[in-house]
Amino acid sequence: MLTLGLFVTFCASEIFFSEEFAGKEFVECGDGDPPKFCLEGWVVSENKKSEAGNFLVSAGKYFGDVESDKGLKTGKDARFYQISAEMKKDFSNKDKPLIIQYSVKHEQKIDCGGAYMKILPAGIDQTDFSGDSPYNIMFGPDICGNTKRVHVIVTYKGKNHLIKGTDIKAETDEWTHLYTLILRPDRTFEVLVDNREVRKGSLLDNWDFLPAKQIKDPSVSKPADWVDEKEIVDPESVKPEGWDDIPKQIADKDATRPSDWDTDLDGEWEAPLIDNPEYKGEWKAPKVTNPAYKGEWVHPLIPNPEYVDDESIGKFDSNKFVGIEIWQVKSGTIFDNFLVTDDEHTAKAWAEKTLKTQAGEKAAQQKEKEEKEKEAAEAAGSGTPEAEDDGEGEDDGEGLEGLDAEFPDDGEDEGHDEL
Repeated sequence: MLTLGLFVTFCASEIFFSEEFAGKEFVECGDGDPPKFCLEGWVVSENKKSEAGNFLVSAGKYFGDVESDKGLKTGKDARFYQISAEMKKDFSNKDKPLIIQYSVKHEQKIDCGGAYMKILPAGIDQTDFSGDSPYNIMFGPDICGNTKRVHVIVTYKGKNHLIKGTDIKAETDEWTHLYTLILRPDRTFEVLVDNREVRKGSLLDNWDFLPAKQIKDPSVSKPADWVDEKEIVDPESVKPEGWDDIPKQIADKDATRPSDWDTDLDGEWEAPLIDNPEYKGEWKAPKVTNPAYKGEWVHPLIPNPEYVDDESIGKFDSNKFVGIEIWQVKSGTIFDNFLVTDDEHTAKAWAEKTLKTQAGEKAAQQKEKEEKEKEAAEAAGSGTPEAEDDGEGEDDGEGLEGLDAEFPDDGEDEGHDEL
């Protein structure tokens, strides 16, 4: 029976969205001057227009054995990036887990920029998708200066709530890293980076969705005669006689008048002052335990009449789109391996496959290094200088350098995704 139950559960699981960009490229679409480019399954927002950067489909400089394993790459510095895709169906996660997973590669060694994604409800105009568009979840890395954190923002009653506590560390190197968020129907969550748990717990404990369960009793205050001083000045202590007569500095008895000292010209010679070793500073009466001390007063708590539990937290009636809506100072981030599912086993299997990408990237970089070292050694041995780079080397898979031509001027900046 257990085996059958597991089989039925597994078969009932769904993949609502997946994207690996296999065989996809931006292609010219529609009329216009400058031309517009489209990517199958995705809609580039026209909201920012002249402030928007161009997306590319690229494997990046280093990749494994398959160059066709490409992702969505940001292509221009100091720009907004706004793009979204519709899932297979509009679904609710009220009675099932919601697992969001995707990979990020900061090939540019990012210094400032977002790389998070959003889950959006029905009703979004994809052509006008922006930081003002309502969303259910915002998840993923955001890096700028010393801030290197993974956002986990969950919307509740129209307000975006940021996870509390210590920041979840975002990876900043140039390799592919995988980010996974799991929201479960029991209102627990888990965040994984590279398939390793980095944070988990209760939604209620880690976000301020609801007011406090208990509040200080407003009808009670600390008694006027309550003594909460642990120590007091010793009433029996007396300043030692002569304490204030000890000078802070005294004349240096070892000093001698310089041999060239001229009393007529320099005046009467006086020995320089030095700190007095006998000086004990300002006298302070010692403290003793306060016999009247009652301890720290604790304000009694009562149930908060404004607290009402809500089982719907973290559960959404509509999950219809995935979106990237970010600003980057330094472009070059590659997004890939998107997965939205209700099955943790499926997500784990995808994660294990995705994480092999990093090993392939590092091997490709090492191979390039070894080849360059070999070429340099051969050139040195033959006495022949290495050929200069003519700028027509390998194609890194980016292409379509002018994709930002599709974004005409939008005018005034309307701001960016405030919580």
